[in-house]
Amino acid sequence: MGNILLKLHLKFQDLMTREQGQELTEFAMTVALVALGATAGMQSLASGVNTTLMTISSTLSSSL
Repeated sequence: MGNILLKLHLKFQDLMTREQGQELTEFAMTVALVALGATAGMQSLASGVNTTLMTISSTLSSSL
């Protein structure tokens, strides 16, 4: 695990010294923002699916 983190750290240092790294940083920030939005959406979706499945389970239990 430490070796992977060291390689990642060295790669980021290399990107920071090059001018092309700025585009990559902006891209990474955009990806992080999209991932955050997707995670928040998935939590809301999971809650709705859980409620629906609990309702179905309750209905099936009461009809048996």
